[in-house]
Amino acid sequence: MFRQTHQGDRRVVVTGTGVISPVGHTAPEFWAALTEGRSGIRRISRYDADALPTPLAGEVVGFEPRAYMPNRTARRLDRFAQFALAAALEAMDQAGLEIGEELAPRTAVLVGSGYGPGQMTQTGVLDLDRGGRRAMTPYLASGGSMDSAAAEIAGHFGARGPSGAMVTACATGATTIGDGLRLIRHGYADVVIAGGSDDAVNPLDLAAAANVGALSRSTDPARASRPFDRARDGFVMGAGAGVVVLESAGHAERRGAAILAELAGYGVTTDAYHSTHPHPEGIAAKRAMTDALADAGLRPEDIDYICAHGTSTPLNDSIESAAVREVFGEHAPRVPVSSVKSMTGHMIGAAGAVELIATVQAIRTGLLPPTVNCDDPEDPGLDYVPHRARPWRTRIAMSNSFGFGGHNAVLVAREWPRAATAQAAHDKEGER
Repeated sequence: MFRQTHQGDRRVVVTGTGVISPVGHTAPEFWAALTEGRSGIRRISRYDADALPTPLAGEVVGFEPRAYMPNRTARRLDRFAQFALAAALEAMDQAGLEIGEELAPRTAVLVGSGYGPGQMTQTGVLDLDRGGRRAMTPYLASGGSMDSAAAEIAGHFGARGPSGAMVTACATGATTIGDGLRLIRHGYADVVIAGGSDDAVNPLDLAAAANVGALSRSTDPARASRPFDRARDGFVMGAGAGVVVLESAGHAERRGAAILAELAGYGVTTDAYHSTHPHPEGIAAKRAMTDALADAGLRPEDIDYICAHGTSTPLNDSIESAAVREVFGEHAPRVPVSSVKSMTGHMIGAAGAVELIATVQAIRTGLLPPTVNCDDPEDPGLDYVPHRARPWRTRIAMSNSFGFGGHNAVLVAREWPRAATAQAAHDKEGER
């Protein structure tokens, strides 16, 4: 592929967002629920979960794949990939982007998952056991792969640039977006469709998470997920997808796109410490935060808001709070920190993507999503935005994602000057 590196195009912007979540099946519905402090955590309805330690999850309810895709497409995809394609359709529609012959080789697709096609895998194994290989779905070979979502999205839109699935556990969505940023910055793509998706609210994945002791055992749906609260006892599994459209600033401006925000910085590290426990001193997590700031050319005091990883597990929340304290120093008590997982549960591979979308919305709307259920804060000196959304002028914000395996990915988003976008649209109109 011919590598184009135009200095003016190296800034990367977000022009489209799409969400499937426990609190809404579109990005506007998702954001409205967050700012209302409305939880999507409920008793699991798809199957009998009484044998599990908790019957609660952030389940995606009422999702009908045929509203987004033909039945023949839905049949060959696991639910996680259906979510991803639905979110990508929304993001591309908002971006107003059509991929023609010239743009196709310059469009990449990076959509990952933490757990992948768990439901399809479980069903395939059971079918094999009960009736032999001929009882299995013929779609398992393709639909049972981690890259099935990325491949389906690329095929649907005709994107012929790099494509694939990144897997970094709970940091997956942020990693794909950060790697998409780098593809554009270094001239390998002009457009990247990036994000993450998971449907881990299935018996196989939920039982696996329960067996490592990661899940909350609360029986109260409204209060089970309580990031940064001293009474937290584990995370609540969630499901859904988040997808963004990234473009070089030059490409977006030339076509008169409405720019939502700039993706300004990315830091990515690995703890190399434990398969499920974060490093107790948060060494690599702190470096991911400082690297993201350095990548964006910013200082800690430039950050107006932090969209936290905030899982509601005892270890993660205390280590993240300490990391914020150390990285931000005297500024730490002045920067609001909130976790949307208090309302969505932990959407695993989708988490970093939907949280970046929430971060962009905080910049655009001047509202911060709250941390619901934070009654007795882990660190009383930090501002966790408890209970209710808050009006807050946010120009620059950070989104943290830290995953099993020690994967850390941090994104920094910045307000895009709307006057520049309006002028570009005006200039394009004048050329007609």
